[in-house]
Amino acid sequence: MGVLNLLKRVFTWWDGQTIGTQLYTWRNGVRVGEDEQGNVFYTCKQGKRRWVIFNGEVEASRVSPDWHGWLHHTFKEPPTERPLPHKAWEKPHQENLTGTGLAYAPAGSLRRAQPADRRDYEAWSPE
Repeated sequence: MGVLNLLKRVFTWWDGQTIGTQLYTWRNGVRVGEDEQGNVFYTCKQGKRRWVIFNGEVEASRVSPDWHGWLHHTFKEPPTERPLPHKAWEKPHQENLTGTGLAYAPAGSLRRAQPADRRDYEAWSPE
């Protein structure tokens, strides 16, 4: 591991866990489970703190609703022990696309490749 990679792990958090988080997890963490995206969930030995180590980019929208409820102490048991029942109409989890080229753009948006033709609008021009 180079010096640059070591400094990156000490001071950054958006590409995974920092060295401090890794040490805390190693000393105090109890692995609870893993979700379908490879994110690993931990709790402390006393059960008061809960956290997630992301697999890849740290993005809160990558945590499924089941695990989100467990992280925020809404559910006592993790989804590995007591999964939530899902309805047939529920869609699978989708990441937050805001700020990307795949983000939603309404019909009149200039971000669309071909904006909608606006025949109902006439630009104002001063006399």
